[in-house]
Amino acid sequence: MIRETNRHFSFDWTTIIIFMLLVGFGWVNIISSSHVGETLDYLDFSQPYGKQLMFIGLTIGLIIIILAIEAKFYERFASVIYVISMLSLVGLFIFGKNVNGAQSWYGIGGMTLQPSEFAKAATALAVAKYVSDLQTDIKRFPDQIKTFIIIIIPAFLILLQNDAGSTIVYGAFFFVLYREGLPQIYLTLAISVVFISVLSLKFGPVITSILAAIIIFTQFFLSKKKPVILQPILITIAAIMMSVGVHFFYDNVLQPHQKDRISLWLRLENDPSKLAEMRRDILYNLYESEKAISSGGIAGRGFMEGTRTTGKFVPEQHTDYIFSTVGEEWGFIGSAMVVILFVLLMLRILHLAELQKSQFSRIYGYSVASIMFLHFMINIGMVMGLIPTIGIPLPFFSYGGSGLWGFTILLFIFVKLDSNRINEW
Repeated sequence: MIRETNRHFSFDWTTIIIFMLLVGFGWVNIISSSHVGETLDYLDFSQPYGKQLMFIGLTIGLIIIILAIEAKFYERFASVIYVISMLSLVGLFIFGKNVNGAQSWYGIGGMTLQPSEFAKAATALAVAKYVSDLQTDIKRFPDQIKTFIIIIIPAFLILLQNDAGSTIVYGAFFFVLYREGLPQIYLTLAISVVFISVLSLKFGPVITSILAAIIIFTQFFLSKKKPVILQPILITIAAIMMSVGVHFFYDNVLQPHQKDRISLWLRLENDPSKLAEMRRDILYNLYESEKAISSGGIAGRGFMEGTRTTGKFVPEQHTDYIFSTVGEEWGFIGSAMVVILFVLLMLRILHLAELQKSQFSRIYGYSVASIMFLHFMINIGMVMGLIPTIGIPLPFFSYGGSGLWGFTILLFIFVKLDSNRINEW
């Protein structure tokens, strides 16, 4: 499927340059957060920074392959790519390797590979393929169900592997479908679920049910076009069932460490001794991360000069907590620059997505931006203590070959699709 032509192909170099800046600066921070000892050998492949350099080198080859393949290939074989990706997730239950309690990895020689990182691109292709089909109308309920199934399958398989963080990322497709005409009722429903869940855990099912009933019936009586009385009654019953269900899920389904994180975030624990123990065990990473960020000040302490980073106060800082290294060594200015680069990248992708002549390319572009946004928002929010610790990487920054390659594939397929728009005859 390699396009045989001598015609020069143009790519969006703004996107590519931002990608290069993020990967390069990410590697610099991995060096700081993982370096041990006095000597620094960049080609020491026994160290995380050495391995990441190797991953970056392999990424270049991966990019060349992605850009060399004809753009139509990704649309034509989207379903096949999706099925292969789902099979790789299923295979983990038989051949997978357990790492930190998650059955999410294949052991290949001395390396590990996490297929959930590649499933994001595969799902984005499958959603774009189905929704852009001429026979699909996302405003029709049967087509909505089929689209949701495409998204739920990988999310459910990943959840079964005890990787809740990666599962949450699939909520990013809601933004994509909303752009394509998904009815607003789903937005209302999503906000209601979050609202009821938080209130139920914080104040209990009884108070939450009473508040929900008051809001629902108040809206009913104030509405100019009043529906039948049965509608608010059914909605209230659904809210009560949801409130009770949230408590059941929290008490009987979530793992102890997951419950503790939510409990700390919502301040559910009243026992001071238990609360102190939970803070010491669960929030150690967060507190050390916050100290590292705050110690950076405006301009930071400088490359490899961060005392909390070089002192290894934040465990596994080169993975999910890599942004705390940025905060300590590069300060507010460096942190702001990283945030600006991510925002520029996502806005650039959305801008290019709107320029696409094909619905498939537009949907895929929105999928790329939405997935990156959720990763970016959750990771930085987690490191700064704004949301519970979930454990997902910062794109192009966090250590790991699977994460780097997964996001590279996700991004550069879109770069290729966009180049097809630029270079159309």
